Amino acid sequence: MTNIMVVMPTYNERENLQPMVETLLALPGTELRVLVVDDNSPDGTGQIADELSGRYPDRVHVLHRTQKDGLGPAYIAGFKRALELGADYIIQMDADFSHQPDYIPKMIALADRGYDVVVASRFAPGGSVDKTWPVYRKLLSWFANRVYVRLLLNIPISDATGGFRLWRRNTLIGIDLDRVRSNGYVFQVEIAYLTSRLGYRIAEVPIYFPDRVRGTSKMDARIQIEAAIRVWQVMMRHRGLTPNMRRTRLYSVPDAHEQPTA
Repeated sequence: MTNIMVVMPTYNERENLQPMVETLLALPGTELRVLVVDDNSPDGTGQIADELSGRYPDRVHVLHRTQKDGLGPAYIAGFKRALELGADYIIQMDADFSHQPDYIPKMIALADRGYDVVVASRFAPGGSVDKTWPVYRKLLSWFANRVYVRLLLNIPISDATGGFRLWRRNTLIGIDLDRVRSNGYVFQVEIAYLTSRLGYRIAEVPIYFPDRVRGTSKMDARIQIEAAIRVWQVMMRHRGLTPNMRRTRLYSVPDAHEQPTA
C-alpha cells in the first residue's frame, strides 16, 4: 500500500486542527498519516497536536519548531521529516478547511497514473473561489496566477500560489529543497518553478476554495504585493536549471531546534 502523509503547517489553528485531522483520518479508501508542523503557536495548537498524536500514535506525528520564521521553512522541515518517515506521497495543505480533504482521492488517483506533482487548482477550468470574495480580489488572484506568474515563469500551472498539492517522494528529493530560499507565500511559486524547470510531470485538479470558517487568515495585501515582486527573484535564481540537475539523494535530519515527537 502506498505510504501517504499530509504535511500541515500550523500557527494559531486550535479551532481547526482537531476537526481537520479527524476528517483526514476518516477519508474512505486511504490510510494516510498526518504530520503537524507547529511553529510554537501561542494559542495552544501544538498541545492539541500532541494530544492527537497520543490518541492516534501510528497516524499523527508532530514536529515542533521553536519560532515562526515563515511558511517556506515550515514546509521544508515538514517535507524532510515526511521523507525520513518513508512517505511515498506527500500532501501539503492548510488546516483551515479552505483546502477540502474530499479532493485528496482525486489527487492520489492522478499520482497513481504517474504524475510527479498534482496541484489542487482554484483557477484551472472548473475551479472556483468563495462566492463572497469581492470582485477585485477575484481579479487580482486570477491575474497573478493565470497571467503574471504563468507568463513570467513559463510554467504549466494555473494556480502557482496555491498551497494544496500532492508530491511524489522522488519529486521532492529531485527538486532539492535546499535550493528553496523563500520564507513567505512566494515559497509556493518558487517550488512550482523548480518543479517545472526540472522537467517533472504536473497535473491539476480543479477545486472550489471556500474562505475559512474559524480562525483568522494570515494573508493580506502587503503579503500579496511582496510575493509579486519576489517572483522576479525566483526567476533569476533558478532559470538556469535543467532536468539533468535533479537531486538523487535524501536529506539530512532536521535542525536541532526542530524537535520531532511521536
